[in-house]
Amino acid sequence: MQRTYTSLLSSLYGEQQFSIRDPLWKDIRLPVSFKPIIGDPVFQKLGRIKQLGPAFHLYPGAVHTRLDHSLGVYHVGFLILSSLLKQAMHGKSVLPCTEEGMKTFLCACLLHDIGHFPFAHSLKELPLKSHEAIADSLIRQQGSLYKAIRQAGIQGEQVGLIIDERLPCDDKEIELYRNILSGTLDPDKLDYLNRDAFFCGVPYGTQDVSYITDQLTVVDTKLAVSEQAMGSVEHLLFSKYLMYRNVYWHKTTRSATAMIKKAILLSFADGSLNGEDLYGLDDEQFFLLPSSNASLFAAVRDNRLYRLSYEKAFEAEGELEKQTKDLTKRMEFEAELAGRLGVPESHIIVDIPEPISFESDIPILCEGSVLKHFHDLDQIFSYDIGRVFTKSLRKFRIFTPSSIPRQAVLEALEL
Repeated sequence: MQRTYTSLLSSLYGEQQFSIRDPLWKDIRLPVSFKPIIGDPVFQKLGRIKQLGPAFHLYPGAVHTRLDHSLGVYHVGFLILSSLLKQAMHGKSVLPCTEEGMKTFLCACLLHDIGHFPFAHSLKELPLKSHEAIADSLIRQQGSLYKAIRQAGIQGEQVGLIIDERLPCDDKEIELYRNILSGTLDPDKLDYLNRDAFFCGVPYGTQDVSYITDQLTVVDTKLAVSEQAMGSVEHLLFSKYLMYRNVYWHKTTRSATAMIKKAILLSFADGSLNGEDLYGLDDEQFFLLPSSNASLFAAVRDNRLYRLSYEKAFEAEGELEKQTKDLTKRMEFEAELAGRLGVPESHIIVDIPEPISFESDIPILCEGSVLKHFHDLDQIFSYDIGRVFTKSLRKFRIFTPSSIPRQAVLEALEL
């Protein structure tokens, strides 16, 4: 078995024959057979979609794209895979890995975001396809991307199975790769926290990636982390909190994303757009959508964002929250408030961020090869502390054009 793992590791490294220079990870080495995949129009489109959408209006350096993030996820996925193989070589774990499976996993890392369209994360409340389902569909379409994947010696259907966890699968190797690609310490998170912090010019998201990848292990096809690396898990969770507080959910970012969501909702309501119109777009195409609410799209594009007119801590049982608990009620509330103020419906936007968790589900490998839950060992990120973090981030906000006085909004709310 040790010889098998040695052979797999040798094959893994031997495949990496050309490199792409990345500002975060420096040289990212890939197989030559992946060049047609990277050059395919489906993947290249990611280079025209900003990773953080409108956040560059707040942090001008945040113009990095989903393409460079995808390369970064490939790189971190490679680091994790090579670390796990080294551990298996020394008898510390048993892996169900094969050469074809490893290559399939790395392809999934590279292509995990191809289903993304602009502002996809901001539109989760809308009845739209998940980006994972779109990615699987794009791969299975038998087009140029599918052919490029086949030419690399990979089955496209297997790549889709790793990316979209909702697809039924009982293959142990695929289950392992799914577990690596999506979890507390997954390559997606380890890249985007570092990359977003780097391009925003803030220190909050930086992770000790080499240490984390060295401390990961596999127990019964489940990814776990050694007990001595618990501090790294705590650091990641706190970094996530700080990045949400200062970047992802900053009021400027929230204003822009709320305006886009409002424009899409109004366009769906009047029939000028539907969900299918959004899929497959890049940033430029998105802002050129033939919508009846083009002025809102243009305002976000040109950094003419609505200002914060009202803010309070989110309370699930609060009176305002009850009146806006789903999108239908929210739009009715906005329309009524706009009527009281004598302004167009598009001038009133209620923004409520989705629930977010600061809990970790990754198992901790303790002395004696005993697996324990992270929350059973950790004294910092308890359930109560996680709720405090969430409460401090989630705000009930109302955004309006600056022409509407804040006092007028308060009076219209009858507070």
